[in-house]
Amino acid sequence: MAELYRFGISLDRELIETFDRHIAKQRYQSRSEAIRDLIREELVFKKWTEGGTVAGAIVMTFDHHKRELVNRLLEIQHDFHDIIISTQHVHLDHGNCLEVIAVKGQAPQVEQLSTALKVQVGVKHLSLSVSAAE
Repeated sequence: MAELYRFGISLDRELIETFDRHIAKQRYQSRSEAIRDLIREELVFKKWTEGGTVAGAIVMTFDHHKRELVNRLLEIQHDFHDIIISTQHVHLDHGNCLEVIAVKGQAPQVEQLSTALKVQVGVKHLSLSVSAAE
């Protein structure tokens, strides 16, 4: 386990009471856990905005019957083969598919892949979730 460092912070009463209500709703065990998550989230955001290495998932739904869409999606994925770790394809019904693409790479490349997929006619929805790669 990593060595723990303790430090104190000063907050006005209204802010800490609001924060305590928030962490209770989220079911955190302690303020420390909630603050650790906030710090991690900020550091991931920093990596994202500064172009650092991130890991994440692209989740998209698309119309399987849209002419040539599957081929275009595969071609795009092959163009980004160096950052794609794996894919999972799910048949939702006769005409709709769900695809989950696990990625790890430089933030700008991950964003380029996500955008290239999202703008294809027949892609109904796409979301990108990123986290720290280390």
